[in-house]
Order: sequence, then structure tokens, then C-alpha cells
Amino acid sequence: MTMTATDVPSGFERHFRTSPFTDPWEPLFSRQDPRKVMIGVRLREAHCNSRGLVHGGLIASLADNAMGLSAGAALRTEGRDTVKGLVTVSLTTDYLGPAKLGSWLEVDTHFVKTGGSLCFTDCLVLADGEPVARANASFKILK
Repeated sequence: MTMTATDVPSGFERHFRTSPFTDPWEPLFSRQDPRKVMIGVRLREAHCNSRGLVHGGLIASLADNAMGLSAGAALRTEGRDTVKGLVTVSLTTDYLGPAKLGSWLEVDTHFVKTGGSLCFTDCLVLADGEPVARANASFKILK
């Protein structure tokens, strides 16, 4: 699938972080603010389960990714550049409604609280502006 500029909302660019896990879902996009990273994707058949519905695992994985990157961004704004990384300790996802093929799925982290050894986050997942999931996570800070 070829993406055009009109397929991606303003402010989003190709996602800066790639991994073998997310490669099948490309192209992914992100928008960065000082304390958060939002992730977006135009939903295609590759994002669906065998029943033709957007897979909850995709939604949970993108939420985990956005919240972890947001926690890292928050740590950097606090001058904690010696952090070596973050590892997910807990992830909870509540599904609120379906996400349809062709929709723009966007993960927006709303809350990040950093501590000495843990970060706590929550996010809202929207499909064309409508809530489809909410998630929260905690991350272990690797020093």
C-alpha cells in the first residue's frame, strides 16, 4: 500500500524506531512532544485477525510502544539521560469499541509519572477520533 500525504495527519512522520516485531505493520508514524510520543497507523488487512477485525494484539502492542517511548521522553526532559532503557512490568488494555479498516489509529499517552525505579503511564487509543481502547502500563527503569 502506498501512502500519500493526505493519508497521514499533520505533525506525524515516519516512526523513528523500527524493530523486527513491528516490521509487518509498517508504515508506522509518530509525533513527538517533549514528554510523549504518539504512534499512528492507517489500518490495513495486515492489522486484522482471521475474522477481519483489527487485532487487539496490535492495539496493545502499539499502546505499550507509545507509553514506553513517552516514559523515556519524560525521563529525558527531567535530565535523566543515564537511563539505559525501560522494560514493561505491567500492561492492561481495555477495549472500548472496534477499529475499522482504513481508519487512522492513533495512540496518545496522557499521563506519565516517573519515579526512582518505575514509570507509570496511561493512554487512549483512537480510530478516526473515536476511542477504541485505553491502556495503562508500568515500566522498570534500567540504569
